Amino acid sequence: MSRMTITRAMKELRGRDGLQPAARGRVRREGGGRKPIEESSPAVMKLIKAIVEETTAGDPMSLLRWTSKSTRTIAEELARRAHRMHAVSVGRCLSDLGYSLQANRKTKEGPQHAARDQQFRYINRLVKTYIKTGNPVISVDTKKKELVGEFRNAGRHLAAARPAYRRPRS
Repeated sequence: MSRMTITRAMKELRGRDGLQPAARGRVRREGGGRKPIEESSPAVMKLIKAIVEETTAGDPMSLLRWTSKSTRTIAEELARRAHRMHAVSVGRCLSDLGYSLQANRKTKEGPQHAARDQQFRYINRLVKTYIKTGNPVISVDTKKKELVGEFRNAGRHLAAARPAYRRPRS
């Protein structure tokens, strides 16, 4: 420690209040340290939501949705968009947006069409265009999804569900 830190601490100890236990079991005073990125840059939450939205999947009638992007991938995308952020902070922001870790469920599927991803991105762009112009959008899924075999993948992914009540951070 630097001499100034030690001198300042000694003055605090000799001060009029002496050494008082901090509120709520804290050692240091409130307000110290770096502010969370959500407070210092509120636009980052909208940016994360936009990044995750492109790969969000799930039943549109249900509140349960998920994304295939990892927190590290999202952090890298944010860095490309001039918002440097650690993957742990991205995870905290996703939690605030209602995403939580869910266990993977592995399915055996047939061969994929080469342009499958492009098709879904095209449909997503069309849907956004229709919504902006005030036109209705109807989603019809005609394929029956069926699990084949007993597959298990112990990994986890982020899923968004109905936002639960959260206590405000102190």
